[in-house]
Amino acid sequence: MPESSSAALRSTPTGVIHDIGYQRYAGPRLGRRHVFGALYVHGLRTTFGFGRSAKAKIFPWLVIGIVTLVAAALTAIRSQIGEPVATYAQFADSMSWLVLFFVAVAAPELVSRDLRSGVLPLYFSRPLPRGDYALAKLLALVTGLWLLLGGPQVLMFLGAAFTTKQGLRGVWNELLDLLPGLLYAGLWAVVFASVGLLIASLTGKRAFAAGGVVAVFLMTTPIVGVLSILPSRSANELAGLASPSTLVQGVGIWSLGDLLVEDGQEGIGVGRFGPVYALAAVLLVAGATALLLARYRKVAS
Repeated sequence: MPESSSAALRSTPTGVIHDIGYQRYAGPRLGRRHVFGALYVHGLRTTFGFGRSAKAKIFPWLVIGIVTLVAAALTAIRSQIGEPVATYAQFADSMSWLVLFFVAVAAPELVSRDLRSGVLPLYFSRPLPRGDYALAKLLALVTGLWLLLGGPQVLMFLGAAFTTKQGLRGVWNELLDLLPGLLYAGLWAVVFASVGLLIASLTGKRAFAAGGVVAVFLMTTPIVGVLSILPSRSANELAGLASPSTLVQGVGIWSLGDLLVEDGQEGIGVGRFGPVYALAAVLLVAGATALLLARYRKVAS
């Protein structure tokens, strides 16, 4: 090739840089707290099916419809007969099986999907510690379960408040009955959410996670039945510790008394072991939360 042609080729530009308008972000950087809040809100929306397909909304809102319908029926019956059919705490107890299946569907949606789709490295590349991710998901599920049980209780309260014949005093007494019921609903929510989310976090397959949640709660129930028929009275009174559901009921019977078990009704006999049930519930929630945090410390980023 002639030398002049080589020089001309070297002087010809081989590439062009175009300015297409990319600029550095100059706005406020909200930081860890706002990331946690956004993840919590997103998790709460996911719990009730918002932001997902219509098919994904069917089961959560079917459960919500059932518990609301039961609360409305109890309110209507009370307005006719003039006395409560069930207390607020008893309502939470009677809806516990629906809460279990709600957890079995909601918990895998919160954590199993992220494990399966491999988006956790994107979450952890931002100013979001792994523990914050797990706690935001747990708090979202606890809130969702509490709303599931607490919303119908508020509906029952409003119905009772508008039909009471004792005026403001009747409304006040009704409020004093409602508050323990809401706290008891919170206990159901915390225990079920902590155990259910831990189980769901072990697999990225939602079907396996849902089955695991249901299996853990259902398989522990026969153990309670076996222990409750032993000849030892202490074993009978401690039988409820073997299952998360009866554990919550035992704490409720010890702390709420007549608001949960009326005279002539059968319930879990906790005897003198009421504080043991309360301590066991605290340890169960703390242990499940600690294991959940440990699980996400080991998840590949």
